Amino acid sequence: MRKILVIQTAFIGDVVLATALLESLHNTYPDATLDILVRKGNETLFDKHPYLNSVLVWNKKQHKYKHLFLILQQIRSNRYSLVLNLQRFAATGFLTAFSKADMTIGFNKNPFHFLFSKSVKHEIDASGISIHEVNRNHQLLQSIGQIPFGKPALYPSSQEEAHVAKWKGQPYICIAPTSVWFTKQFAENKWIDFLNEVPRNIKIFVLGGPDDVELCNRIIRASSNDQCTNLAGTCNFLQSAALMRGALMNYVNDSAPMHFCSAVNAPVTAIYCSTVPAFGFGPLSDQSFIVETLTPLSCRPCGLHGLKACPHNHFNCAQTIQISQLINTLPH
Repeated sequence: MRKILVIQTAFIGDVVLATALLESLHNTYPDATLDILVRKGNETLFDKHPYLNSVLVWNKKQHKYKHLFLILQQIRSNRYSLVLNLQRFAATGFLTAFSKADMTIGFNKNPFHFLFSKSVKHEIDASGISIHEVNRNHQLLQSIGQIPFGKPALYPSSQEEAHVAKWKGQPYICIAPTSVWFTKQFAENKWIDFLNEVPRNIKIFVLGGPDDVELCNRIIRASSNDQCTNLAGTCNFLQSAALMRGALMNYVNDSAPMHFCSAVNAPVTAIYCSTVPAFGFGPLSDQSFIVETLTPLSCRPCGLHGLKACPHNHFNCAQTIQISQLINTLPH
């Protein structure tokens, strides 16, 4: 393989999981040129990435389809040996099918899959037999040979590490209380209860993006724990990953910060509310814990990606989780 493009323009967590393919491809084809295509906003994940030649960026929010055709021109001019499409939507299928690559591989649920060189069956269910998303993506590689399995990996630079070094002077944990989807997000009152139970000799850093500052502040103000610092909006993706790597434990939702932990092998406690680990998006760190309700709920899971609100207006999948389940994963 001479030049390879990986396409993953979904949300940030999916892109982090896609880095496992970069590891596999680099280890198998160390002399190949590796590129990745992501949505605008996710390109900072790959600052100073050791294996990537370039990051192609699709701006989905401004002149979406005009920019799509500009990206297609760029892809065609690059003359890739292989294009791997991890998504199941028409836009990226269009890019793949008309990329002029020597070989194109994607999932059979993509509307353009019949134009790919090879398509691979894609399955997700909640029965407990689903494989992890990293393994699902790796199946795309099986059609070109026996390629070793890779794990997700992020590479915070020395500058990113230096940015967070000032917060590493005492034992600490990180919490990432927000999610794009409300029903994936551990309830605000439960986060407050958890902070109140954390021993006061442990510093707590609350992580999130600029849009999460208010919620994080609200959780901190409502708790009685004076060891909390709101870092929402002050750390980029790689800085957050670097800080999480040094934590005693990281408490996260079924969301992107869980995958940050997997990509730097940080200890993690993943809290599942409306979704379930059987969908195949669980933590991959060596020290991983899954917390979910112990109460049987006929309404759970209520969707693959979570919802904007609880369909039954009780949110019992979060409210019935016991704070002791979280505290029990804290190293003593």
